[in-house]
Amino acid sequence: MSRRPAGGPPPDETHGPHAAPTGDRVLTLPNLISFVRLLGVPLFLYLLLVAHADVAAVVVLALGGTTDWVDGWIARRLRQVSRLGELLDPLADRLYILATLLAFTAREVVPWQFTVALLARELLLLGSLGVLRRHGYGPPPVHYVGKTATFLLLAAFPVLLLAHATSAVTATVAGAVGWGLAWWGLVLYWAAGALYVLQAARLVRAVRSPAAGAAA
Repeated sequence: MSRRPAGGPPPDETHGPHAAPTGDRVLTLPNLISFVRLLGVPLFLYLLLVAHADVAAVVVLALGGTTDWVDGWIARRLRQVSRLGELLDPLADRLYILATLLAFTAREVVPWQFTVALLARELLLLGSLGVLRRHGYGPPPVHYVGKTATFLLLAAFPVLLLAHATSAVTATVAGAVGWGLAWWGLVLYWAAGALYVLQAARLVRAVRSPAAGAAA
C-alpha cells in the first residue's frame, strides 16, 4: 500500500512483481464484465423479491459469483489492468453480498444473525478505511484471504437459495453444502477483516511515531 495526499489519485497497487501495470483505460473487456456483474444485482433482486422466480434468481446469482474471478484473470492475461477495474471488481463483490444478504433475510433463506455478522464486518472495514484516508492512505490491496472468503460466500448463496426453492431431498443436500460454504466464508471474511485492521493500525502507528519524536 502506498501513501498519497488526501484527495489525491489512488496508488498504483500491484499484486506481485509480475503483475500487469495499472492503467487509466475504461473501455476494456474486464471492465465490461464487471459492469455486467453490477447490472446483475438489481436483476437478481427483482427476480427474487418481486417476480419470485427463484430458479432464475439462482442462475443470475450463480453467474455473478462464478464470473468473480473471470474479470481479474482476463485483465492480467490481456494486460488490461486498470484503476477503474480495481474499484469495480470489489464493488461488484460487495454489492452482490449485501444485496443477497438483505434479500435472503427478507425471504428467510438465511437467519438475521448471519446477516448481522457479515454486515458488522463491513462496518469494521469501513471504519478502518476512514482512518487510513485521514492519514493519507488509500484502501489496502485485496488480500487472498478476503478473495477466498468472497469466493466461498458467492458460491454458498446460490446453493442456499437452491435448497430453499427445491424439494426435501435436494434441499437437505444443498443446504448442507451451502451452509458449509457459508460458515467457512463467514470465518474467513472476519479473518480478512482482522488482517486489514491490523495493517491499518501498523500504518497509523508508523505515521504517529515520527510525529511524536519530532514533537519531543
